Amino acid sequence: MDKLTELAYALDTFYFLLSGALVMWMAAGFAMLEAGLVRAKNTTEILTKNVALFAVACIMYMLMGYNIMYPSDGNGIIPAIDLSFMFGGDHSAEKVLASNGETYYSGMSDFFFQVVFVATAMSIVSGAVAERMKLWAFLLFAVVMTGFIYPVQGYWKWGGGFLEGLGFNDFAGSGVVHLCGASAALAGVLLLGPRKGKYGKDGSINAIPGANMPLAALGTFILWLGWFGFNGGSELKISDVGEANAVAAVFVNTNMAAAGGLTAALITARLLFGKADLTMALNGALAGLVAITAEPLTPIPLAATLIGAVGGLIVVFAIITLDKLRIDDPVGAISVHGVVGMWGLLAVPITNSEASIGAQLIGLGTILSWVFVLSFITWLLIKVIMGIRVSEEEEWEGVDIGECGLEAYPEFVGAKGSAT
Repeated sequence: MDKLTELAYALDTFYFLLSGALVMWMAAGFAMLEAGLVRAKNTTEILTKNVALFAVACIMYMLMGYNIMYPSDGNGIIPAIDLSFMFGGDHSAEKVLASNGETYYSGMSDFFFQVVFVATAMSIVSGAVAERMKLWAFLLFAVVMTGFIYPVQGYWKWGGGFLEGLGFNDFAGSGVVHLCGASAALAGVLLLGPRKGKYGKDGSINAIPGANMPLAALGTFILWLGWFGFNGGSELKISDVGEANAVAAVFVNTNMAAAGGLTAALITARLLFGKADLTMALNGALAGLVAITAEPLTPIPLAATLIGAVGGLIVVFAIITLDKLRIDDPVGAISVHGVVGMWGLLAVPITNSEASIGAQLIGLGTILSWVFVLSFITWLLIKVIMGIRVSEEEEWEGVDIGECGLEAYPEFVGAKGSAT
């Protein structure tokens, strides 16, 4: 390997690691967003879930997930699993990955980048089941989700499986990550049921405001920043002029889609409710980011803005519709990552002439059905074995006390757990 090649290898490896670190920072964004959108009495538990799920995801992806998703062989549907990564096998630090005959980054950097993606998918589940799920039931599901459910559908697209062969296009994971996480969340929410007091017997829908809007806004900004690593890092390389220009385009389009999504959601909320709804604006920004994630390279900036704007418009109506269906999602995760994730996949052929709507529909349907069915079965088994929902008393008192024995804002909480 000559000096110029070594320099390119080092630069691309560093870029991959830095992008992974940005995606890891998204875990903080999810934690802050969710903590801001739940009630004060449930804050400690939501933070515990977000920190713990990241650790569980890292361990399970090392033990099983990575070698399922990127096997040494496979038939396109079932990967040939070797579980060698943890022992320094084919994906060890010495492994050099190649593309078009060019070596460009360390295999270990690839693992790091991929492991933070699986943690992102699991973070999506956390907010949707907030305020009434048992902590240990959630973590048990995280073991199955990150070790098996996510990696199998990831293999079908990114590991060289049959979806890749069909021409399914998902640049950075509108489907593989976001629709996947939302599908798992939907299965859990349907078995879990809504929070007490959310829906009245007369069909009324009662708003349950979050405790900390500054924290929710901070979480959104953190996620917005982390998304540059999410989408930008998925270009995989930056060490030549063409790739550097591609990364720059991905950054610009990612940013513009978020701006378009937020603006569209804010205007839509103003027209529907007569007020500038901050939570809708925040979800609009995230919706724009999810929408562009399937294809952030081929659009011009104006097209990226419009794709994000459609995502922002969709998410407002999706949140309203799920409430009418009595599907209780405290943070809007299913709408943002699931409904808009579908839009992102279907929008790819608009700017990418090599993508087909047929392949996109097959990929969408495959991910949705695989993850939802396997997640539903897993949630159901956990429900039978240990239960998934806290008691009515614990829910009324707040899961912070029942699950963690610690209040997030003790100086603001009255006697006998009276926080709302």
